[in-house]
Amino acid sequence: MKLETKELNWAGNLEYRASELLYPTSVEQLQEQVRTASKVRVLGSRHSFNDIADTSQTLICLSKMPEVIEIDDQAKSVRVSGGITYGALADALHSAGFALHNLASLPHISVAGAVSTGTHGSGETHGNLATSVSAVELVLADGSQLSVDRSDPEFNGYVVSLGALGVITHLTLDIVPSFAVQQTVYEQLSWEKVLKDFDTVQASAYSVSLFTDWSGELIGQTWLKRRVGDALIDDIGQGRFGGFPASSAMHPLPGADGVICSEQLGVAGPWSDRLSHFRMDFMPSAGAELQTEYLVPREYAVQAITAMRELSSVITPLLLVAEVRTIAADELWLSGNYGRDGIALHFTWKPQQTAVEAILPEIESVLAPFSARPHWGKLFAATATELEALYPKFTDFIELTQRLDPAGKFRNEFLDRKVFGA
Repeated sequence: MKLETKELNWAGNLEYRASELLYPTSVEQLQEQVRTASKVRVLGSRHSFNDIADTSQTLICLSKMPEVIEIDDQAKSVRVSGGITYGALADALHSAGFALHNLASLPHISVAGAVSTGTHGSGETHGNLATSVSAVELVLADGSQLSVDRSDPEFNGYVVSLGALGVITHLTLDIVPSFAVQQTVYEQLSWEKVLKDFDTVQASAYSVSLFTDWSGELIGQTWLKRRVGDALIDDIGQGRFGGFPASSAMHPLPGADGVICSEQLGVAGPWSDRLSHFRMDFMPSAGAELQTEYLVPREYAVQAITAMRELSSVITPLLLVAEVRTIAADELWLSGNYGRDGIALHFTWKPQQTAVEAILPEIESVLAPFSARPHWGKLFAATATELEALYPKFTDFIELTQRLDPAGKFRNEFLDRKVFGA
């Protein structure tokens, strides 16, 4: 359909420029739409905060495509349609006795969009969401279909692909037996004590999140998601790091209602309802926020956190909340954790984009000694030249893109600025 009204992203900070928005209802119709388009991008769940999904011509949304969730018990895998959300997939998997290894903060995001941008959850032994992908099915620029799996020597270039290779129609993901999780929130842990033994804190749960505004000597909230049955030393619960357990449901934003968050207070429940921070049946906010995130090698965790605390006078006035998480290394070419275990420094900003963008170069300059890589779907300042130095397989990805899409049908202004350097 021709766009006659404004189409905005979830946060409302971006108006898409496309001249038309198409909703294919079959793979065959999608193939024809892609084949005849001159410039095309895919619009997912709109949770990107930059123009990664934007185009001046054709946007394609997969929300009306047939929903596919095909579980293979023997192979311990599930084949899914790219437009499905993690919330819907998690519920279906749990009902069948299976699980994904992790979930992101929001279950509302689409599987294909999250995978394509390297989105992650938390846990020092868990790779980002894309690491569970074992096969990718694409519609290419000429309308043809391509399927690649881990046996392909270039497979790791196809997964975190930024929408530059084609339209992802289906993905096959690794699954594991379903498990139960208990979530406990602690308030006001000591930064000094946590940084003195950061590794112990991160090893204390299946998933650990530190929420802070970077000011002061105390961490606002620490969220621990523990798999039931894991034998873990509860140093946090024993008071070694200061603080105290929350006595009611918490929201990462101080003063916000915790009712929309996944259940806490140590009540055991399915992974599908605990690993995300927010419940699928609630939207976490009205969207009036901006986000930035940087992935830093684990070896620099304490230095990077200390640097952000020292920059509090610049960051805190524009901040709603920040989150620190850990992610395991992987081999996906454009992943923020390619070749290295890491931590994620996540910033949820007040909706003041001009002011936020003005301080991003300063934050990136402070984090530069730590080889910080930005999250592809959030606000950041780095250009293609700067990013190329951070990704050993950057040139290989460009060559793969040029081979699959020689005319640049899937290229847009974001890719020109951040990847191709045009």
